[in-house]
Amino acid sequence: MIPGQYPPPVKPEEFVMPPAASADGCIDVGVLFVGAGPASLAGAIRLSQLLDSAPDVKASLGDMPVVIVDKGKYPGAHLLSGAVLNPGAFRKLFPDMKMEEFPFFGPVPGETVYFLTRNRAIALPVIPPTMQNHGNYIASLSKAGKWLGEKAEEQGVTILPETAAQKLVVEGGAVKGVRTGDKGLDRDGKPMSNFEEGPEIHARFTVLGEGPQGHLTGAALAHFGVKRSSPQIYSLGVKEVWEVKKPLDRVIHTMGWPLRAGAGYNEFGGSFCYPLGPDKVSIGLVAGLDYRDASLSVHDLFQQMKRHALFAEVLEGGKRAERGWGAKTIPEGGYWSLPEKLHVPGAAIVGDSAGFVNVPTLKGIHYAMWSGIYAAEAIFDSLRAKADPSADSSLAGYDQAVRSSFIERELYEVRNMRQAFRYGLYVGGAIAGMMTLTKGAFPGGKWEIHSDASFPMFDTGLEWPKADGKLTFDKLDSAFASGNRSRDNQPNHIRVNAAAPELLGKTWMRMCPAGVYEWHEKDGKKELFVNGTNCIHCGAITAKGGRLTPPEGGSGPEYTLM
Repeated sequence: MIPGQYPPPVKPEEFVMPPAASADGCIDVGVLFVGAGPASLAGAIRLSQLLDSAPDVKASLGDMPVVIVDKGKYPGAHLLSGAVLNPGAFRKLFPDMKMEEFPFFGPVPGETVYFLTRNRAIALPVIPPTMQNHGNYIASLSKAGKWLGEKAEEQGVTILPETAAQKLVVEGGAVKGVRTGDKGLDRDGKPMSNFEEGPEIHARFTVLGEGPQGHLTGAALAHFGVKRSSPQIYSLGVKEVWEVKKPLDRVIHTMGWPLRAGAGYNEFGGSFCYPLGPDKVSIGLVAGLDYRDASLSVHDLFQQMKRHALFAEVLEGGKRAERGWGAKTIPEGGYWSLPEKLHVPGAAIVGDSAGFVNVPTLKGIHYAMWSGIYAAEAIFDSLRAKADPSADSSLAGYDQAVRSSFIERELYEVRNMRQAFRYGLYVGGAIAGMMTLTKGAFPGGKWEIHSDASFPMFDTGLEWPKADGKLTFDKLDSAFASGNRSRDNQPNHIRVNAAAPELLGKTWMRMCPAGVYEWHEKDGKKELFVNGTNCIHCGAITAKGGRLTPPEGGSGPEYTLM
């Protein structure tokens, strides 16, 4: 059974439309950023700074020159990451600020990389160059997103939270903005007494920074015929924040257990544990979604992992923080999975939507922020030159900036490293070591990437211990701990093929960290039920054969320290 052979009911042009709103149903803005992630926030701040230096250009953009829309309740509500980050983009945006003024928990105090077996933690004598974090800082991405949102508003950026961008508005062969989602629809999509029709938002330029499963990004690439050299692939990260009794004195990364090393399982990933000040830690597990065992559950693997002596010692006597659990997909295809063009007429693609993640270094936040900065600078140059926004050449400067930057160079050096692990942990690790030493020159060439939904699934019958509610937690308790308070009777935003075989249904049930998929019995037969209310918008279903579409604005998790 191959998940990709059971596509969800989605039409290619379903999320692209011409302008259709009346004057009362349309909002005109200057430049629109979709998604309040680090890429969009950095880009909006940078563009606003540049516009302050050119009052005539700013005046030409109207009363709302720079606008961000985001489906979360506030900037940072849907942001989740490790996060150990390179602070360079923060310094670029705020050159006069001191490091202690940024929303960081401090510099990396030290680090250890372990190879785990079920019962042992073996410290590597030398930290691989790709995983060294000297000069980097520890942060909460949701906290940093909230801080960047506040700075953006201080700079004059308009932020519209609880606003889901549902369709791409295209006119004359160019992106003209977005149609936002309606609110107040019942489970069947019918208006209720509190119904609010979503307006169209028209802009000179649109920047798509929706995150790893960019809904409108996919629509734009398909509509304008922009290809990727290889399909994008993803991992799923599950994370918790814990209040602990004693401070953690270093950053911990691991490889090996609880993932299986054999090539036949296709399991790739690792874990992390970072100090968040003296009394909290961030701990998590990341696993590639190209795995093949239908009974695998990344959430339950993570719960099992916390029982290992290495982590149990860190967590001993502590408790999971309120709103201390979350999950998110991460793009892992790297260089070969980038769009061949990073823009289409009228729109630029930034951050995780483009796929700017360096898997071996575990870094993507500063790539995202710099891509937003580069897009802002290219847009400003076009506005100042009074270039035609609908011309494809008007955003060519953004492509040129990224392609000539450290983003392109560093992703190219590790272009085949993720693929090496198709041969299993040990052989893949040896090949990846040679790639690191030669900066990708050996073995060289292009190693093929296959989509997560293209691998045949089998079932080894893995079962998971019952959660104890103290160290380990089940999926429903964890989804509640994400702050998810989605309305029970909103329309379902998840599409799966109802004719999918039972093995694929099990794959989705086990894969989902929030318990969205359940077996119900109908006429004596199993039927897959989709409980969209539980969804935390991690995006894993899109990678493994289904499709996540925009939910009602304001639904989903409410992260604070993730």
